[in-house]
Amino acid sequence: MTKTPDRDGSHDFDFQTGHWRIRNERLKKRLQGCTEWETFDATQEARLLPGGLGNMDDFVTDHWPGFVGMSLRLYNRRTRQWSIYWASNQIDGLEPPVVGSFADGVGVFEGRQELDGRPILVRFTWSNVTRNGARWEQEFSPDEGKTWEKNWVMTMTRVD
Repeated sequence: MTKTPDRDGSHDFDFQTGHWRIRNERLKKRLQGCTEWETFDATQEARLLPGGLGNMDDFVTDHWPGFVGMSLRLYNRRTRQWSIYWASNQIDGLEPPVVGSFADGVGVFEGRQELDGRPILVRFTWSNVTRNGARWEQEFSPDEGKTWEKNWVMTMTRVD
């Protein structure tokens, strides 16, 4: 069972509001022993949701012409945890959320998803958060968290 954080983290993603340039480093194939990475740029605009519900952002890149994605982050005041959902024009609906919180300046969020029909664990880690920058990493585990493969890193720089 996940322990409830001791602090109110409802403003942990407020830093993200605004416009960002994102440098992406992404593993070309996931959980296949691939070591080939691709790099590309993207833009993002994030905004707060009304009533302190959380925030949302859009993700746009010319790397995949026509691709658009978005993250929806909802804060649960009872558990003091965030649920982060991803949607894009390449999938149907929202992916299952990753859930977690920030501690000592690092946010860790985990959840269950599927990759090519098999169950995996997914981990998002937010670090190096400042007013003008942040780092996001994604990892997958095919074995209930015994091993993790980092497959995507985003370095974000504020542009407004």
